Amino acid sequence: METVLQQLTRGNALCLIIILGIGGSFQSGYHITGLSSPSPYIQRFINSSWYDRYEEPPPQQTVTIIWSLIVSMYAVGGLFGAVSVKFISGMLGRKKAMICNSIIAILAAGIMLTSKGAKSYEMIIVARILHGYSAGLGVSTHLMYLGEISPRKIRGVVTLTSATFASLGKLSGQFFGLSEILGREELWNVVLCVPACFSVVQVLVLPFLPEAPRYLFIEKGDVKACKKALQSLWGQGDFKQEMDEMLAEQAAIEAAPPKSPLQLLGDRTVRWQLITMSMIYCCNQLSGMAAISTFSFDIFRKAGIPRDMIRYITLGLGVSEILTSISCGLLIEHTGRRPLFWGGYGVMSAIWVLVTVTLNLKDSSYWVPYITAGLIILFIISFCGGPAGATATLNSEIFIQSNRLAAFVLMGLQRWLVFAVLGLVFPFLINALDSYCFVIFACMCLLGCLYTFFLLPETKGKTLLEISEDFKAITLCGKSFLEEKRVETKL
Repeated sequence: METVLQQLTRGNALCLIIILGIGGSFQSGYHITGLSSPSPYIQRFINSSWYDRYEEPPPQQTVTIIWSLIVSMYAVGGLFGAVSVKFISGMLGRKKAMICNSIIAILAAGIMLTSKGAKSYEMIIVARILHGYSAGLGVSTHLMYLGEISPRKIRGVVTLTSATFASLGKLSGQFFGLSEILGREELWNVVLCVPACFSVVQVLVLPFLPEAPRYLFIEKGDVKACKKALQSLWGQGDFKQEMDEMLAEQAAIEAAPPKSPLQLLGDRTVRWQLITMSMIYCCNQLSGMAAISTFSFDIFRKAGIPRDMIRYITLGLGVSEILTSISCGLLIEHTGRRPLFWGGYGVMSAIWVLVTVTLNLKDSSYWVPYITAGLIILFIISFCGGPAGATATLNSEIFIQSNRLAAFVLMGLQRWLVFAVLGLVFPFLINALDSYCFVIFACMCLLGCLYTFFLLPETKGKTLLEISEDFKAITLCGKSFLEEKRVETKL
């Protein structure tokens, strides 16, 4: 019996996974954390640029508005990137879409790098929009590409690498932002361009690696190219099982042609898949993890951690996140997806309750703030080792090829909308509710635990058509969406 590593190294699969990772979810992860370190320097740059133009200092409100635009335009770009994934990935294919995406990231880095010399904060805003667009398009295409190259037996491990590279990106953003590395005032524009180096590598290497076999077979109808891609990725073999699976899926697609996002929303046969992914994405983003990634400094300051210690604690968060993500990759094909979801959400809910208690007791002793920091690290371990890793896998498993592009558009829209709203609301939330804002996160985690425990079917080791049938069989109060449809038809 071959190990996962042996299967990955028989062909070019491991190389493709790494190249996709550094140009895909790594970029998104880096830009989530990379802005926190140079933020005071960028605000000073806004002040100096304004003064050089108008020979008077800008009103504080103006600086705040410009800074808010720099932060929020990343999510706006991500929203447009997520919407365009169906058009670009469908027209160009997965490989060319990733290459084009990396070119956009390189262009954005060029604009960011020259903004300082040009004394233009408008260029920073444009670069952030392009970085966001690249992240929105890249994350969805990356995950789709992984799902379409992976054999059924190790599909969980392969698709989970997208979460691992996102964690690596977050850690890199924190690491390069240290003052000992690039986190100094004279280098603020450089630290925001580091991911472009990896985009260049992807543009140079990806053309020599194979296109997604499932895309070639089902969407292009090129059986010969599909088999050649499979052999290039996974070594020599006839791949009869994989070809038969794709053939069955192609037959199902011919009976039900590809749908637009609006048509998919109205399709009762995928209603449970859409509800499930929407619920999981909401619970993931409102679980508190996005708030920790973006506002870790504010959270630890509120907890009572000394300012000079915070940046090293956040670096520890990044290390624990990537180690747990790798561990999850080793577990997911043994435990299945369901236990990682409901078990992770359950532990996360309990942790937020304890964090609320320790935040209220932070003045009782000098060691209480460090208990809070330890709990947050434990939360990250629970999140990355549970829902975060399993979400990447589930997303590529529950939609057949004809529905996948439209589903990625809808999920991307939701992800970036919630991200934008959370970025705007959380600073006010933490000021208004103080430590009790984490009770909201605890409730969302509990909701995710209950939903995945009672309603989510297991997907481990099943074909996409078998998984689709399992979702159709879900009943609530003794009824399913398909039964309701049959009743309506009879009437």
